[in-house]
Parts: sequence; structure tokens; C-alpha cells
Amino acid sequence: MGIQKLFKEKTIGGLLKNLGIVLGTLAFICILYFYIYLPNITNHGETIVVPELKGMRVEELEKFLKEHRLRYSVYDSGYTDTLPPLSVLRQVPLPGARVKENRAVYVTLNRVSPPTLPMPDLTDGSLVNARAVLKSNELKLGRVYYEPSPFKNLVREFRYQGKPVAPGVRLPKGSVIDLIVGDGFGPADFSIGNVVGDSYETALRKLSGWNLHLGRVQIMDGADTTGVVSFVFKQLPFSGDSVRVGDPVDLWLAPKGYQEPEKGDEENP
Repeated sequence: MGIQKLFKEKTIGGLLKNLGIVLGTLAFICILYFYIYLPNITNHGETIVVPELKGMRVEELEKFLKEHRLRYSVYDSGYTDTLPPLSVLRQVPLPGARVKENRAVYVTLNRVSPPTLPMPDLTDGSLVNARAVLKSNELKLGRVYYEPSPFKNLVREFRYQGKPVAPGVRLPKGSVIDLIVGDGFGPADFSIGNVVGDSYETALRKLSGWNLHLGRVQIMDGADTTGVVSFVFKQLPFSGDSVRVGDPVDLWLAPKGYQEPEKGDEENP
């Protein structure tokens, strides 16, 4: 029984010894590979500083980066009016980063022509609101012209390149928009604008901009506005009539596409 126990202990000890030799050999090989062989074939420790490429034209990139032992790849495109077309807007890795030789630098190029976007409707809004809307739509505010009007800083018209432009017309990103606004010194009497065909919410916004109050609101005969958007079918005073600041305006509402029923001929007694 004692001999078997001794044999078993020696067998386990020998196994552990052999396992230790194997693990030590593997560790030694790993050290040689990762810290001596691999660094020598990959030029470990030899890096290149990525240069600044922003604003450089694409035709200059290949020669410039080749001199720095680098290359480039076009990753995306964008637009700004502050840099020439087909010049670098952004780059990855960033300037100053240290990379391996022949590393690709991914660049975003400036588009040849700017993207277009629809012109927002600024009519009957305030000058402050127009500034915010233009900025959010990546358009620029140009000159502000004042015209006689009882409503100070109320936008009456907007122009692109000196000509009136309609809402929804697509303009190049970054376009300069001039505004014509009220000076607040116009006569108290003025001609009311048109709200027929506008949604009820749009009509309310216009009336507020004109400093007019909402009068009576009625539903057209036979019209059902339950659960649908209501539109102005009639207004009183009519468009073009003379009104004063603070006057009420009556509205008749109906769903879109409503047709007023024709009145039959009165029967003779």
C-alpha cells in the first residue's frame, strides 16, 4: 500500500514538472515572437505624424501624402461655402496622430455644388422668428428693409437675389434671404389680407400677426368638421377691406374640398 502511494506521488510530481517545462517553453517562444521578431518585421516604434489636410484640394492629396509615406481614401462628402469645391473638409485620423507607414487617411470632401432645401414660409411672422427659422434651415439673413406698417417687425415679404421667392421653392444651402418688415409707423387703417383656404391654425397665426382679433367662428351649412382639419371657407371683412388694429374677423370653416350647396329657386306663391 505504501509503495503504490509513493508511485502515485512521483507520477503526479513528474507530470507537474513536465507541464511546467512546457509552459515555460511556450512563454519563452511568445516573448521571442511578440517582443523581438514581430517588432522587427513591423517597424515597431517607427510612426508617422499625420499632417493637416483640411482645405487641400483632392488633386494635391496623393502626391502630398506619398511624400509623408501615407495614402488617402475618400470616405464621405459634405458642403461648406468657406472652402473650395473638392477640398478636404474632415480627416481621420486627426492631424498630429501617430500612425504606421502607408496608413490610409480617410477624408471627407467638399461638394462641387451645395445641396438645396425648401424655402420656409416667413410671411406674417416676427423678425425674431424669421431669424431663428432661417438659421435652423441653414439659410442666411441678408438685409432687412422697412416699409410703412402699423405692425413693427412683422415680415411682409422675403426675397432671394433681389426677387420675391415663394415658400417651398428649393434654394441652395447657405442662400442669403432679404426680408421686408413693418416699421411700426404705418397708418392705423390697413387692408386685411386673405385667410380663405388656410387652415384654422394658420388663419389664427395671421390674425395675431395683423393685430386683429378672432370674431365669430361658424361651420358652413352641411359641413362636418369632426375629427378633420378645418379650413377657412369665408372671412369677414373680406380680403382687401380696410380694417383697424384690434378689429374682429369672422371666419366660416369647412373640411378641405367642401362644396357649398347650391340654393334652389324660390317657389312662386
